[in-house]
Amino acid sequence: MEKKSTFDLVSDDSDHKYHNKNIAGNCFSDTKSAIYKRIMKEWKILEKNLPESIHVKAYERRIDLLRAVIVGAAGTPYHDGLFFFDIQFPENYPNNPPKINYHSFGYRLNPNLYASGKVCLSLVNTWNGKKCEKWDPSNSTLLQVLVSIQALVLNANPFFNEPIYRSVSRSSYEKKSRAYNEDAFVLTCYTVINLIRKPPRNFEDFVKEHFRERGPVLLAACREYANGRVRIGYYNCNEIASSSTKTVIKVKDSLKVSLRNAYCIMYKQFIGCGASLEGFLPVLEIAVQEKRKSKRSNGGNGIFKKVMGKIKSALGLKRKKKKKST
Repeated sequence: MEKKSTFDLVSDDSDHKYHNKNIAGNCFSDTKSAIYKRIMKEWKILEKNLPESIHVKAYERRIDLLRAVIVGAAGTPYHDGLFFFDIQFPENYPNNPPKINYHSFGYRLNPNLYASGKVCLSLVNTWNGKKCEKWDPSNSTLLQVLVSIQALVLNANPFFNEPIYRSVSRSSYEKKSRAYNEDAFVLTCYTVINLIRKPPRNFEDFVKEHFRERGPVLLAACREYANGRVRIGYYNCNEIASSSTKTVIKVKDSLKVSLRNAYCIMYKQFIGCGASLEGFLPVLEIAVQEKRKSKRSNGGNGIFKKVMGKIKSALGLKRKKKKKST
């Protein structure tokens, strides 16, 4: 099968975040200008080196603009989601890094990705990182920015992206990290819903095709997470496939409700994408394992005590209760 291109040219930039930003001069249209040549170099780097999990579209009439989508990686709470970014090369590029805006739909699903669309990252000089982490006009590229977002921002433990938690013992904050992952996955599901309802221009077919294929995975993940069979983020992850445990993970009622609601909406959206959902119900089924366990525990212990009482009595081992003195 022929590999699909991860870099394409399109013409319609009308819904781009930076579409209306005024551009001084003609530096982006002058083919002899230094910035024009640098951007063409960036295009070639992207075309040649983009991984299959990152797709970029550049604009024929506005070479200063690009739009990128990153596929959430397995083993993270962002798995199988799509994360879109609008990018603009500034007029003094590469002296300054590219501007970048995240399509958030109003959700804050990562410490580095704000609900406002701001991307907080040292490499684009929106965070005060070490000098070696900041934008270097001589060596830094847009490809590095995108790969950094995928690997360092949309990672397995985003809770520790917060600067105040980066240097602490991870084990002492494991519970909070897991809770953050739970919220991140639910918000990823709602991001999916919004993307299907209103896909970014020029990516309509890409979004539909992606969720036609990966929609069933997200539904199955909701089912496994809600029933405590897999920890959030690790469904369909090869790293834990061989170390799965029969121990049922305790799932908060609030998380079950959130997953159930997201599942129901996604189910309808994936049907619209043409996904094959055989084996899935329109409503998420959650086993009442904890209640059953509780009933078995309470009822079982009661029956066990009665039986043992009769056995001890028959064997003369059961002590008779002393009568209270009057």
